[in-house]
Amino acid sequence: MKRVLIQDTNGKLKKETREFLVSLNSQLRDRGLSSEVQTLMAADIGVYNRGIALKVLPEGFTYVNLEQKHIPEIIEKTLLKGEQVAGIAREGSVGQMRIVLRNCGVIDPESLEDYIAHDGYQGLARALELGPEKVVEEMKKSGLRGRGGAGFPTWMKWNITRGVQGNEKYIICNGDEGDPGAYMDRSVLEGDPHSVIEGMMIGAIAIGATKGFFYIRAEYPLAVERIQKGIDICYSRGLLGKNILGSSFSFDIEIRLGAGAFVCGEETALIASVEGLRGYPRPRPPFPSVKGLWGNPTVINNVETLANVSYILCKGGEAFGKIGVEGSTGTKVFALTGKVRNSGLVEVPMGISLRDIVFEIGGGVLDNRAIKAIQTGGPSGGVIPEQFFDTPVGYESLQKLGSIMGSGGMIVLDENDCAVDISKFYLGFCVDESCGKCAPCRVGGTQMLAILKKISHGKAEEEDLARLSQIAQAMQKASLCGLGQTAPNPVLSTLKYFMSEYRAHVIDHKCPAGKCSSLVSYRITREKCTGCGMCARVCPADAISGSRQDKYTIDAVKCISCGQCFDVCKFTAVSRQ
Repeated sequence: MKRVLIQDTNGKLKKETREFLVSLNSQLRDRGLSSEVQTLMAADIGVYNRGIALKVLPEGFTYVNLEQKHIPEIIEKTLLKGEQVAGIAREGSVGQMRIVLRNCGVIDPESLEDYIAHDGYQGLARALELGPEKVVEEMKKSGLRGRGGAGFPTWMKWNITRGVQGNEKYIICNGDEGDPGAYMDRSVLEGDPHSVIEGMMIGAIAIGATKGFFYIRAEYPLAVERIQKGIDICYSRGLLGKNILGSSFSFDIEIRLGAGAFVCGEETALIASVEGLRGYPRPRPPFPSVKGLWGNPTVINNVETLANVSYILCKGGEAFGKIGVEGSTGTKVFALTGKVRNSGLVEVPMGISLRDIVFEIGGGVLDNRAIKAIQTGGPSGGVIPEQFFDTPVGYESLQKLGSIMGSGGMIVLDENDCAVDISKFYLGFCVDESCGKCAPCRVGGTQMLAILKKISHGKAEEEDLARLSQIAQAMQKASLCGLGQTAPNPVLSTLKYFMSEYRAHVIDHKCPAGKCSSLVSYRITREKCTGCGMCARVCPADAISGSRQDKYTIDAVKCISCGQCFDVCKFTAVSRQ
């Protein structure tokens, strides 16, 4: 079934948009297409100030500045023939395309019938018909790579496990989403649980597994509840258990809860946790595909990876492989957050530029401030400055810039964000979450964090910058697992692209962004002060005194440089130095 999303992108055309929708539904009914095309009013389709806009899914065609006269051509060319209509199409390829999120917000996540009505479990039926070898071949054609961060080809991981001899094989869904600001997996588990269950079952057919585990963090109670309901429904309808759909394929699924440890996102630590042990990483090789859960061959795929699988089996690997760019096919879900106007989950075809994601889909930067950088990949990612925003999103392209795709975090930073402060935040997170098993991560991370704190307080020397880089490179090479190997990425990328800021902290004892409180002071310009007293009311240190007649002043001794007075002053009377 095709879906048509309609939006008033100006916010001033509600009557015209409703009339457009009524006319579209009427013409679809006249053509006998009402049961084949679902029309929906949408709050956001990634288009702004372009009149009445319409997006057709799954193709992703987007049309703007629409009038009722355009409807017949959209039906004839796009809905019936799958072709794009010239003249009203949005320029370029900017826009979202929903594959992973195709059912989120569209179906009742607790209804098996609703899922089946949207091609649910058709991929499973086709996988049973094709058999393991051809399922792997379809995945190879698709070019799907792991969406959890490493980007390992999914078909290759499945094929390796398929070829290993073992009395028992397992498949695990990694739903332990721990990146700050990331909620992609949570949204899929809550909004379309059956797509992930079906993807796991198809993977089990491919590798010969008879048992699967969902590893979901305990902080996601609704996700756990809906996956469990989905599993229970599948058992009651014969989609799990013995001889599924009358075949020789038998498969069981259980849920395991994560205890909130970030390191358990690493596959060997995750396996230890499922086994009931402390979540410590293990040396590799052997890799889990050869020797994993309880010593048996095991495949681990994250939520987003598995949510793609049923779509690939239904539409074909070649069709999926045509989306995106060579080496990075399909779509990617990002949690777009930070200093961006329209934050939230976005799903875009691979190859779209970072600039298009932030300015076209995200609507640009809050308060029209100057953009500084984009941080991708969570604590393991890097900070990408504006001169590289035209880089297409892909695994290798982001790695060349010193960052990674990661699981899909994307944070927009503006001129008021400090490169040193950003690095300190992410490294502090990794130090807190380190399991402490290996010295490079345990000791190196702590040393780097201490240096960053010295820099942010204006107490560092130039030699500390070189020392910071040396320790970071040692961690990358010597750490046991991905946490320690990638934890230095934010530091190294900011050292590379924002060295002038580091030097300003060290040499000039100034924070150009005004973020590091130890290096910032505030004063009130008497000529600009209106005596409103707002600054005094918000000061947590009682450092501001005065009156409407005498104006206000800041006591430098009491001032803790929190910046609240600067933020609330509407008359630019408070200056930051």
